[in-house]
Amino acid sequence: MEQLEFKLEVFEGPLDVLLHLIAKHKLNIYDIPITALLEQYLDYIEQMKMADLEVTSDFLAMAAHLVYIKTVSLLPKHEEAETLKQELQGQLLEYQLCKEVAARLKERFEGHNIFVREPQKIALDKTYRQTHDVSVLLKAYQEAAGKAKRNLPPPRTAFSGIVSRRMVSVTSRIVFVLNRLYSEGKARYQDFFSQSGDRSEMVATFLAILELMKSKRITVDEENTYVYFNREAAGSDEEFDEAEYQ
Repeated sequence: MEQLEFKLEVFEGPLDVLLHLIAKHKLNIYDIPITALLEQYLDYIEQMKMADLEVTSDFLAMAAHLVYIKTVSLLPKHEEAETLKQELQGQLLEYQLCKEVAARLKERFEGHNIFVREPQKIALDKTYRQTHDVSVLLKAYQEAAGKAKRNLPPPRTAFSGIVSRRMVSVTSRIVFVLNRLYSEGKARYQDFFSQSGDRSEMVATFLAILELMKSKRITVDEENTYVYFNREAAGSDEEFDEAEYQ
């Protein structure tokens, strides 16, 4: 990967860094490649740490946001990822426009004597002069009383829907994925989710695939089309034992 070379002190925030990376690596701001942008942004965070600069919470929050977009994009239905990418694109375009306007204002008024009037003290009037219908006051009272009731412990019936749901372990789905890939060596990514009985099983399957990718037992192509079994990483042709992932 190309070594980043820039002055850390010129960036005022995470959006400023992202705009710099998009311009430096000629990325399309209207179709942001999250994977490439995330790798470059994490490299910048490492540069800040090596320079003994404080990594503020807003930089870390942006890193977590990019990781979340990348994770959501791996799901079979990734409409949320497209929505998050559009929101990030809108933030970047708005920030870029603000920077351009600020640069023009600076160019226009730099070197001129600008006089600003001292702020004037205004007397604060705390008198409430609004009038409301009785129904509005009644609704406000009911909402205030409802907040007090919400502080009480919830009834036992409120947990019936949660307790009755079937819980699927990630370990069982890991064995399922490995046994599925053991004979043929590859399978379609969507097939692992098409036969899932409920949301709990889909989530457990997705976490199982992530865990196997982390341990390099399987590989998923960039288009999320096929999942491949890495026999070299497995180290054995024997049947897979569930106890290995307990």
